[in-house]
Amino acid sequence: MPSIDLAPWWDGDDLERRALAATFDDAAASYGFVQLRGHRIPHAVIDAMRSATDAFFALPLDDKLAVRPGDLAVNRGYAASGSEALAYSVGDATPPDLFEAFNMGEDDVDETEPFYAAERHRLFAPNIWPAEPVELRPALVAYFAEARRVALALTDLFALALGLPAHWFRPFVDRSTTTLRTINYEQRAGASGPLPDQQGMGAHTDYGVVTILWADSTPGLEILGPDGRWHGVIPDQDALLVNLGDLTAEWTNDRWRSTLHRVVPGGGPRRRSTAFFFDANWDAPIECVPTCTDASHPPKYARVLAGEHLMAKLMGPRTMRRSEAIDTAADRRGR
Repeated sequence: MPSIDLAPWWDGDDLERRALAATFDDAAASYGFVQLRGHRIPHAVIDAMRSATDAFFALPLDDKLAVRPGDLAVNRGYAASGSEALAYSVGDATPPDLFEAFNMGEDDVDETEPFYAAERHRLFAPNIWPAEPVELRPALVAYFAEARRVALALTDLFALALGLPAHWFRPFVDRSTTTLRTINYEQRAGASGPLPDQQGMGAHTDYGVVTILWADSTPGLEILGPDGRWHGVIPDQDALLVNLGDLTAEWTNDRWRSTLHRVVPGGGPRRRSTAFFFDANWDAPIECVPTCTDASHPPKYARVLAGEHLMAKLMGPRTMRRSEAIDTAADRRGR
């Protein structure tokens, strides 16, 4: 898996930035997954996020279940182990996944703004915070802000790599339906082993623009490589992982990959990760960018609204029904 250092984006000159963009273009075309150094998220922010989420997942199950959302379409609060099966998002029926999660979105939303008010019941629903641990909310809000800073910088890097005007993507992502999901994989004492074909998290592509992933060093995460084989991924210390989502694959006409990935069970007694899903604005039209199509490469995907795509992807795993959304990895799964 390629590794890039974002330092030249913050401090480099035009030549260094262009070199970084070319390196990223190669990585996005071949893997769609990269290890990211130089992100400049402070260690203290990451440590606080990790400590607070550990404290939350250590709560009794009834306390965690108390902050479940009342509607499956609301991507907030607690999701219990076995309540989702991510492979349904790409049309595969599998047993429920063996992870639990806590989800949050924007914590300060202007409810008087029509754009946010239109989706306040769903994509911009209020966060659901537990009473304990008290440090969870400030820790996750701080990490959310840092991860969004990195994601926005990456969209500007995307524009340079794709030969588009500077900040080309900003109008499509400036009010993103972003979600932070902290995830816990834990083998509880006395629990039975996984069912046939059951995963920690089923094989899927991410749905949006770009994902910023913090993960611990416990094995389990695997990506489907260009060779058609599954490869384990463990980030180096202080590095993050970045992968592209379906909307970016659609924007780039599959020049860049939305990579299939999964988490296999049994990597260790416990594995933790935190995924920051940077999506587009819910009303953003997604269609092939002008630099990724020509007479020999017509657009492969029909125009879609980002929010409609996101909801179709989300609801498949939660209702355990095959998603009807576009599957950008169908060719890599023999379809």
